[in-house]
This record gives sequence, C-alpha cells and structure tokens, in this order.
Amino acid sequence: MKITGIETIDFKTYSTVLHSRWGYQYDFFGPKYKVTSSLTRIVTDEGVEGLCLGGDKAVADRWIKPLLVGEDPLDREKLWQWMYSLTRWRASERMIGVVDMALWDLAGKYFNVPICKILGGFRDRVKAYGSSGPNLGMPEDYAEHAEMCRKQGYRGYKIHPYIFYDPIKKEPCPDTRTFPKQDVEICKAVRNRVGDDMVLMFDPWTVGAAGGYSLEEAIWVGKELEKLGFYWFEQPLLEDRIEPYVKLCRELRIPILAPEMSVGCFFTRAEWLVRRAADMIRMECSLGGVTAVKKCVDVCEAYGVKCELHGGGFGNLQVLGATSPKICEWYERGLLGPGHDYETPRPPLKKICDPVDNEGNVLVPQTPGLGMEIDWDYIEKNRVKVT
Repeated sequence: MKITGIETIDFKTYSTVLHSRWGYQYDFFGPKYKVTSSLTRIVTDEGVEGLCLGGDKAVADRWIKPLLVGEDPLDREKLWQWMYSLTRWRASERMIGVVDMALWDLAGKYFNVPICKILGGFRDRVKAYGSSGPNLGMPEDYAEHAEMCRKQGYRGYKIHPYIFYDPIKKEPCPDTRTFPKQDVEICKAVRNRVGDDMVLMFDPWTVGAAGGYSLEEAIWVGKELEKLGFYWFEQPLLEDRIEPYVKLCRELRIPILAPEMSVGCFFTRAEWLVRRAADMIRMECSLGGVTAVKKCVDVCEAYGVKCELHGGGFGNLQVLGATSPKICEWYERGLLGPGHDYETPRPPLKKICDPVDNEGNVLVPQTPGLGMEIDWDYIEKNRVKVT
C-alpha cells in the first residue's frame, strides 16, 4: 500500500467554546461565531483513507507531500521521524500531530480496529474530570458549577480561574497581572461546596511573555491548595524557564503538573523529568500526534511518573484506551460552563468524541481508526473555494 495524495480541506463552521470580546486569548463563553476549520485526508492506492481535523494546506503541499507520497502509510515511525525533522524550521509540532493522527486513523481502518487496539488495548472508558471555562463569575458561581458537575457524575473538577480578567474592577486586563488571592477564594468556595466528594485540580493557565504567577505567588497559592486537599497544581509559572519550576517542586507537597505548552515534544518532557521540574507530566496529541504521546507515556512509566493528557479529543482518547490508569488516570472534559452546550457536536462531526456515562467515565470510541464520524455533506456545502 502506498500514499497517493494528501489533501487539506478548508471549510466554514462555528465555535462557541470561548468568545474573545476584547482581543485577549482566553475570555468568556459567548455566542456562536464563524471560524474557518480544516480537515486533513491521506489517500492510498488501495482506497483506504486516513482523516484528522486540522492541518495547513500551504505547509502540507510544500513540505509534507514530498516526504509522504509514495511511502507505505503503515511505516508510521519512519514517517514520524522524517516529519519531526521539519519542526526545526518548516512545520510545527501541531501540524505533524495532525498528519500523524491521520496516519493512525488510516491504520485503524486498514486493520478494522480502533487505534487503542493497535497500541495494545487496556480499557474502554476513562475517568473524566469537568474542566471549567475561565471567568465563570464570583467564587459562588464556580461552586454552583462544580456541584452541578458532581450531580452529573463527574468525580473530578478542575478550576480555570480569572484569566485576562480583573475580578476586582470587573474588567479585562492583560496577562501581566494576576490575582492569586481571588483565585484561591474560588478554590475555597468550590471545596466548601463539594466537600471531599470530588477530586479538585487548579490550572491558572500561564501564558504570555510576562504573564503568570511569580515564583513567590505560586508558592503561596500552592500551600493554600495543599490545605484544601487539591490533587494537582497545573502550569503555574511560565514554561520557558525551568529553574523556577525546580524551586517550586522543592517547596510544595502538591504535585506540579507541567509543561503544557512547551514545544519539543516528549524530548522536552524527558528533560523536565530529569531536572525534577515537574511531579506529573502534561502532554497531548496536538504536539506530535499519537506517536509522540505514546513515547511520552512510556518515558513517564519508566520514571514512575504520571502523564496526564491535556485536553480532550479523539487522539488523546485512543492513547488513554491503550494506557493504564496508573500512568494516565484522567480525561479532561470541557471546557464546561453554565449554559454552555458541550453535548452537541460542532460540524462537521456527527457525534462528539467523548460521551460520558452516569458514573463520570468517558467512553473510548470503538469504531475503526480515531472513531470520527464526518458529515461530508456539511463540508461540501461549506467548503472554502481555492482561488
């Protein structure tokens, strides 16, 4: 079997997950707004295809196609090594991740099994935590939402607090300002409301050139979280500087979960492990695909450290389906917020990837490949024409 083509299809759809009213990156839930999305399709001479949402047509046409066309799509490791060499100056890890997931999708369809079975199946459902949107309101608003999630069956809840927002003045602010005291008030309100019935996590989502907590603020927040019995403290400092994380891990008992946004794939995560800059490792299929995440999980298992996957999605779920909960315990479901409809699939998907049972478990798709069901009529009706 040989790859005969790689196609990137751009189409119009909408998003409701987060609505940026002020030009910042991470604000509030809001009304639907139009976006352009893409889908990558890998075709073969035997008629088997691989699909993954995402991709960049210019990068695929210029750099990916010359590498992959004519090759055996089942040689995923070789093709991954070739593609990863492009990340030095030609293609992002996210682009490589899309193509890699499409190759895994193709393999699953070729063998007529879900990807988790090719990887070596372990489970068909994964314990989920409800991951809140940011800026949900006052501490009591977060507490109400956490209780709602508990009643829906979630056994864990993660707080995204005030991000790019001043809770004192109730107005937007740049990411150079943080509000640790107000953030901790949210954590206290949530713990008081749900008691010990839920596992709680905290993620201030540190980004930006000068944003995030200072080391001193992070130490203070971490000690407050320890008093409240939180499970982990995620990405509290900028990730382009490792040494502050080393110091933070020395100061706190609560596990530090990082890095989330750092490029460098599993290579970077191995460095963080060796430096003891994190107690638990964060990784996702967007950073190099299924191939990269499986390598990262294996590194973490060798070190006896948990690898908690960032975000949801078909790729992450398939890896989790092939992984012990002793290594990857949770699935991040969200972002969630009061009144936000998470259960309706966003076109072109016919079904969401992560339906949840009444015990707070997400079901791993069991159809061949990634498990996506694509509405091709929608794509054709909303396809962006190439000029």
